[in-house]
Amino acid sequence: MNTVTTEDRTARPLIACHECDLMQRESDVPPGGTLRCCRCRAVLYRRRARGFDRALAYALAACVLWLISNAFPIVGLAVNGDLVETTLFGAVRVLYRDGMWPLAALIFVTTILMPAIQATGMVWLLLPLHLKRRPWRADAVFRLLRVARNWGMTEVLMLGLLVAVVKLAHIASVVTGPALWSLAALMLLLVAAASAYDERAMWQRIEGAPPGVPSDTPLAGRTAAQSGICVCHDCGLSTRGVLHGTHLCCPRCGAHLHLRKPASLSRTWAYLIAAAILYIPANMLPVMNTSSLFGAQKDTIMSGVAYLWHSGSWPLAIIVFIASIAVPMLKILAIGYLAATANLRMTVRSAQRARIYRIVELVGRWSMLDIYVIAVLVALVQFSAMATIEAGPAAIAFGAVVVLTMFAAMSFDPRLIWDFSPPRNGSR
Repeated sequence: MNTVTTEDRTARPLIACHECDLMQRESDVPPGGTLRCCRCRAVLYRRRARGFDRALAYALAACVLWLISNAFPIVGLAVNGDLVETTLFGAVRVLYRDGMWPLAALIFVTTILMPAIQATGMVWLLLPLHLKRRPWRADAVFRLLRVARNWGMTEVLMLGLLVAVVKLAHIASVVTGPALWSLAALMLLLVAAASAYDERAMWQRIEGAPPGVPSDTPLAGRTAAQSGICVCHDCGLSTRGVLHGTHLCCPRCGAHLHLRKPASLSRTWAYLIAAAILYIPANMLPVMNTSSLFGAQKDTIMSGVAYLWHSGSWPLAIIVFIASIAVPMLKILAIGYLAATANLRMTVRSAQRARIYRIVELVGRWSMLDIYVIAVLVALVQFSAMATIEAGPAAIAFGAVVVLTMFAAMSFDPRLIWDFSPPRNGSR
């Protein structure tokens, strides 16, 4: 049996947790294993087994499927011999034509642009590595991939398409297009590529061993900030940084370094208050306006939930209620709780608040569900003599609530939860 001596232990690299800032030494991680922080249980590192080749294969396939998903119709609606079909670009174009350009831009970015960046960005990095070459401007591509992972919402789009198909089935015959199936495959491939993609190992292959924190840095219960060490938000390196002009920069990727996110709480409160104000018109005003031979009808988010429930699609009604009404409200309350406790410098229940922060980050994107449903319905129900659907003012307000709450979660620095917690006695 292998043993680890004190000398071996102290020779291991030092890292700082990106959520609680605790300094600790790395441990050996087997292929497929996960290294977690010994204080807040955040994931520090996942080691992928032979991930480069698999991630490249998935990313190349995702690029092909992205082209198919945007070149062919997603779904069509057949009424009295007429067939109306739409693509993702078509849905964006209809919303822009109707004056809903903020909504059109949001859908374009989250369903077309960001998945494209995810797939091509991984190919950009992985293909040169496969050919034993260094990727050009790897630092910029890594940053783009981080943004794309936060804002690419293919999985939410697929659920939105399912809800839209259920609603459309009560109007006319629904014809599924080839893009619907390619989108489903694209979603799975992007998830598989992200699971096989090992950012830490890629940085080490591109830049070699990172400049480590001195091994004599005191660890006992200390945070990185107390030791004058920053955690780079772009590449994850724990470093003292190098001075470029007036800015402290990461020696590996060149990003600006800060001990804490600048103006974290003030920016979080600003986004949160704006989201709370817009949440009211998002639920009170009509989200869709329907005109037909039988008159005009204005639907709110809640009336859409009621329609799904009474039509027998109660599982989808529950999903839409949770994603479009409960999640935004609970997210506003949760982020407000985290920001208020950070302002008050509370030291109790830090682990519980850290879990709340992770949940908020995980579920925030699912609030986009109703926006995608509206986009598909608006694009398809365009039978001018019989029925048309237009997006209502609440759609823009609701989209703004989703974006603002995501910005609020991104602005909040989770290390503020732990800054005033009692020190630990030792660290691994």
